[in-house]
Amino acid sequence: MKFSRLLLLLQILFVGFVNSIQIKRIPCPKKCGNVDIHYPFGTIEGCYLDKSYHIECNSTTQIPYMRTDYNVAGFIVLTNYIEVLEIQLEGHLRVAFPISYTCYGKQGTIVSSSLPSLNTSRFPFSSTQNRFFGVGCDIEARINEMPSSISCSSDCDHSSLRNGSCVGHGCCHAPIPEGMTSAAIFVDATKNNSRVWDYGKCGYGFIVQKHMYTFNTKDLSTMSKNMSFPVVLDWSVGYTKCKEAKMDNATYLCKENSVCYNAKGSLNGYRCKCSDGFTGNPYLEDGCKDVNECESANLNKCLPEQYCNNTYGSYTCVCSKGFQADAKRGGQCIPLHKSEGRAVIAGIGEGVAGAAVAMIFVYWGAKRRLRIKGRKDYFKKNGGIMLQEISVNKGKIFTEEELKKATNNFNIDKVIGQGGYGIVYIGTLANNTLVAIKKSKMIDQSQIQQFVNEVIILSQINHPNIVKLLGCCLETHVPLLVYEYITNNTLCHHIHSHSTLTLGRRLKIAAETAEALDYMHSMTHIIHRDVKPSNILLDNEFTAKISDFGISRFVPLGQTHLSTSVKGTIGYMDPEYFRTSKLTEKSDVYGFGVVLMELLMGKEIHSLEIPLTAYKGAAEYLTSLMTDDAFVLVLDDQIKKDEYFEVVKCVANIAINCLHLEGKTRPTMTQVKQELERLRRVLLDIEAGSI
Repeated sequence: MKFSRLLLLLQILFVGFVNSIQIKRIPCPKKCGNVDIHYPFGTIEGCYLDKSYHIECNSTTQIPYMRTDYNVAGFIVLTNYIEVLEIQLEGHLRVAFPISYTCYGKQGTIVSSSLPSLNTSRFPFSSTQNRFFGVGCDIEARINEMPSSISCSSDCDHSSLRNGSCVGHGCCHAPIPEGMTSAAIFVDATKNNSRVWDYGKCGYGFIVQKHMYTFNTKDLSTMSKNMSFPVVLDWSVGYTKCKEAKMDNATYLCKENSVCYNAKGSLNGYRCKCSDGFTGNPYLEDGCKDVNECESANLNKCLPEQYCNNTYGSYTCVCSKGFQADAKRGGQCIPLHKSEGRAVIAGIGEGVAGAAVAMIFVYWGAKRRLRIKGRKDYFKKNGGIMLQEISVNKGKIFTEEELKKATNNFNIDKVIGQGGYGIVYIGTLANNTLVAIKKSKMIDQSQIQQFVNEVIILSQINHPNIVKLLGCCLETHVPLLVYEYITNNTLCHHIHSHSTLTLGRRLKIAAETAEALDYMHSMTHIIHRDVKPSNILLDNEFTAKISDFGISRFVPLGQTHLSTSVKGTIGYMDPEYFRTSKLTEKSDVYGFGVVLMELLMGKEIHSLEIPLTAYKGAAEYLTSLMTDDAFVLVLDDQIKKDEYFEVVKCVANIAINCLHLEGKTRPTMTQVKQELERLRRVLLDIEAGSI
């Protein structure tokens, strides 16, 4: 027995050692091939604002694509992938859109055609930067766009064909209407189809960025069917204008040193741009950098006799020694005259006094800069750069002052819980919102990764049975997480402190926890990896809320498991995962099975005489109790009523199935949720006297 415990301890230490040398999280890719990828667009999950801004980077060709779905009556009938040529932070997206063509034989019959369609959904075609062209003879090119269509016609007057001329002879064009988000392009013959063949066999229609196409008469016969033209789409962020967007700090996307401006026309939302004197990405924290106007004569208006002095967000022009500026001469520098010496001497006294005042301001300014630098250093150290790279923008970044004020400078009286790694304080924000603030006791690289991981995971989740992350603070010595405050302690507290938990409440808590885990597995592909009663919070209505996502993991689409270092809590950890290091959704199912055991027995799993160090026996232990009719002896006193026995027995069978040693024999959380909901209905009927 001692040897097995020693072996387990060595395994845990080895896991900790492996985790300490894990490779850092890969930052968001900045490029795909030759195209720069700017947030809110991104190529991997967590790196883009939402799926509308997802860019797929072909791993072989390194060509970026954007998925576009063509919808009819709410159903996707066609999915296209269009090549992305350029992402412009000014709110434009250049893509390659293939041409439409219809080709005819000598008898006027259609021999081939390609009629591309595109639904850009969130991003309308730019009405100011695109034109629609038709090329061919005796053809009509049109865009079928609800509720009307755009078209132009081109005839076959050979004497009127001119290079560079597009007025209806071999070439025609039409403007793009404002707000157009879908386009199905068609090309039809307007007269005898055989005449189209006489001149070039095909008619063409296409949307193209302004000034990127000039008609040439040779195009009538030599234009390639495989051509694509650059097209400009407009993009914005949010769904409201600036005034409304600024009212919600948690979702407002314009960061420091940037300004908001409303998207024009019918385009929803708003755009951000760096303020004058700054450049960069206004959608990222610290994305707008100071421009050094003094590096280029084109960026400043200093005169030749002046030298340029860069300041934060601007610059000043200073005269050389021995010169002064004369406001009457437009700020030009002029030499100091000897006759001015007296005035200069008289000014020395004022200068000394001014210097003393200036030194005081410099001193306090230096202290302030050191304080700001310290906060920036902590921001980087605590994973702020990593969060910036992956562009987590769904929570608020709190300042240290806000959280100090909320907790009375982290007063010990505000502590509501603590463990081996951190302390939780209750706080009151300026708007009187109660929050729980999680503060690490110490910090190392692995904890920073867990901190960042929890922010990423919770920023992707919105579910009533999962605790809501309101934001974080990165400018302190150790990072702080700010959650909604859950008023009624943890499930662990209620199970093990002889609290009055009725069977109805236990089933409610179990069903809601199963609902949250099912949502995580099926909708967000997240495995919690540490399901246990102390990570299930309860409110005053005994509504369950899962918390603590520090070691949770995403499972990429198409994968059934992750091979990862073993993490979790002994006793609640899946034995198959412990043995193979293969993390699956069934690992959470096992932990949930242990939670069900504790709900039934009112005891911690560690207090039961089960050989947990060998990771076997929990299901077997429960089964043996059921077989020997000893099950009722280990039940919590609160649920020992005879009329409840069949319901409790069914719950125990669910736990047994969840605790199977092999993951493939365990049920899914969907099946568990459905069975628990059924048992809740049965219990209601029993208590109503209908059974």
